[in-house]
Amino acid sequence: MSEDNGQVSLRIEEGLAHLVFDRPAARNAMTWTMYQQLGAACEQLAQDSSVRAVLMRGAGGQAFVAGTDIAQFAHFKNGEDGIAYERQIDAGITRLASLPMPTIALVEGWAVGGGLAIATACDFRLATPGTKFGVPIARTLGNGLSVANIARLRAAWGHERIKRMLLLAEMVGADEAMACGYLHGIAPDAEALGEQGLALAHKLAALAPVTQRVSKTALQRLTVHELPPGDDLILTVYGSDDFHEGVSAFVAKRPPVWKGQ
Repeated sequence: MSEDNGQVSLRIEEGLAHLVFDRPAARNAMTWTMYQQLGAACEQLAQDSSVRAVLMRGAGGQAFVAGTDIAQFAHFKNGEDGIAYERQIDAGITRLASLPMPTIALVEGWAVGGGLAIATACDFRLATPGTKFGVPIARTLGNGLSVANIARLRAAWGHERIKRMLLLAEMVGADEAMACGYLHGIAPDAEALGEQGLALAHKLAALAPVTQRVSKTALQRLTVHELPPGDDLILTVYGSDDFHEGVSAFVAKRPPVWKGQ
């Protein structure tokens, strides 16, 4: 494994698939390579009727996925690069959400940005007590999310809570995530998290797969039904001076200076 690029590994055992985001030195921040591997894994799983449930987890115990690797944004020149990126992310998240079998995210530590999108695309989520969820881009990068991505987050979290994440850059803890229904359960530690995840996966695997597949598809269609256009919003935010300042500041490990331009 390349330490810089990381990897998304897939293991299938006794009807269950195990996906691991493996870049612990960077809190499993996703590289383009990792996104490509996630897409390939989803393509493989979509064709494998022997798999009855999928468990996803971040390596190292410090994070599920801490967003996208920020250094990769340094080469973005204008808003068109942002549109291409968001379309690529939307396609990957749609592929994950469209898997025919139930999916479970086992979350420890940080689930931020792209990591929150991945966890939200799963059908169920279990977490440990110290887990934090959020999209703090108003504090960090000054970029934005696609309309489809925001629609999925709003469906899972509720309008007001997502407003706090996006406009106030607030991080939400496991207790609040449990109270609003985003989490299926909270495990006391990493070992219990794995045990509860397996128990849930086995419970799901014992039920009718066609019913599960049709129900998942219906819910996804309702979530993204007749979404308004959003490329103009992405063009604005990724084409802004503030976005480039956010990336530069993040890489330089200094606070960004926002100018609203």
